[in-house]
Amino acid sequence: MKTVLAATLLLVAPIAAHACAAGDFAIQDVKVSAVGTGVATRLSVKGKLVNNCSAAAAAQVRLDAKDGSGNVLASKVGWPAGTTNVSPGQSVEFDLGRLLHYQSDMQSYSLSVVDVKAW
Repeated sequence: MKTVLAATLLLVAPIAAHACAAGDFAIQDVKVSAVGTGVATRLSVKGKLVNNCSAAAAAQVRLDAKDGSGNVLASKVGWPAGTTNVSPGQSVEFDLGRLLHYQSDMQSYSLSVVDVKAW
């Protein structure tokens, strides 16, 4: 039994050592704008997700839209790279604004990495 446990630990240890965390990803070059007019107005929240981990992985990003007082009006999550891993040091561009319905009282936006997965 001890041999099986030791062998299992040796197989799992290298995988665990390369696990990426939310802090291994950075969100850069964020640009927010309202596109269109009237009822056709949509939100654009573009940015770049950078993998600073030593392994390929994907990150889930959360977008919060807030009013002038900082209250969250709407929140959505998305995987900028879909089910594709981003290689170490590489980046992927995204636009998560299309996930939210634009509201005129949206004054500020925050983006954060909330989950990491290797596909």
